[in-house]
Amino acid sequence: MIVVAGEALVDLLARADGTIAAVPGGGPYNAARAIGRLGAPVAWIGSLSSDRFGHQLEAGLTADGVSLDLVQRSDLPTTLALAELDPTGAATYRFYTDGTAAPEVRPLARGLPAGTRALHAGTLGFVLEPIATTLTALVAALPDDVLLLVDPNCRPSITRDPAAFRTRMTRILARADIVKVSIDDLAFLRPGEATADALAWLAALGPRAILVTDGGGPVLVVARSGTSEVPVPRVEVVDTVGAGDTFGGAALACLVHDGVSRAALDGPAAVRAATFGVRAAAIACTRAGAHPPTRAELGGWPA
Repeated sequence: MIVVAGEALVDLLARADGTIAAVPGGGPYNAARAIGRLGAPVAWIGSLSSDRFGHQLEAGLTADGVSLDLVQRSDLPTTLALAELDPTGAATYRFYTDGTAAPEVRPLARGLPAGTRALHAGTLGFVLEPIATTLTALVAALPDDVLLLVDPNCRPSITRDPAAFRTRMTRILARADIVKVSIDDLAFLRPGEATADALAWLAALGPRAILVTDGGGPVLVVARSGTSEVPVPRVEVVDTVGAGDTFGGAALACLVHDGVSRAALDGPAAVRAATFGVRAAAIACTRAGAHPPTRAELGGWPA
């Protein structure tokens, strides 16, 4: 079982031609669906509204085989994100979170399910309250044999106390086994530092693998044994919504499928997982909204 923790929301996609479409989203929500479409057992920790958007979000999880056993319910309205797309399909986000459902995640009554192999956590789950306190405590109490992937997916526009956020993330990243981080994330976590210095700071915290994304550029895989590059294929981009979430979810699913433990997570295992994640994300970029590929579309797990 892989558990994904964080927010679900609805992306309002504002396209360059002036049209707007409402699609299910939220980084952890997208990652959970990406894992589910690969056929891996997965559960999602988050809060869903009782409104129509909430039912739409729930239907997406159910359709992709994501367990709802850890879902919490709320009568608050669904959280919204306005995703403004430029002509290349890249998205800039503005969030509407006050008094909405996504932040309303309280501690789990029974903890993680038995047999949990990995936890994926991140995005607004480490920013908004009370979910940020809930997830921070969940990470702190993780059993030693649970693999942890952290995706900071920093959102400066909604991070009201950047200093407190950086302090929290430093504690969480010190427990992480895999960190999926973009160049922009590094710049926000370590303002004023060169990328190389920010990356050195992150590596010193102890993760066994760091997966550094840079748009359409190669993914940098930083492991204790050295650094590798995974090329990103050229595709006809419709938009990039959910591509990073698909990448992280697929990479973690690959590691769990391969039976990689915390102790066994090394450079070759991380490169293999990142390569699989890149393939999944490339397909997601050819579709409107967050629509990760299935395992069949990827031709199965890596040989």
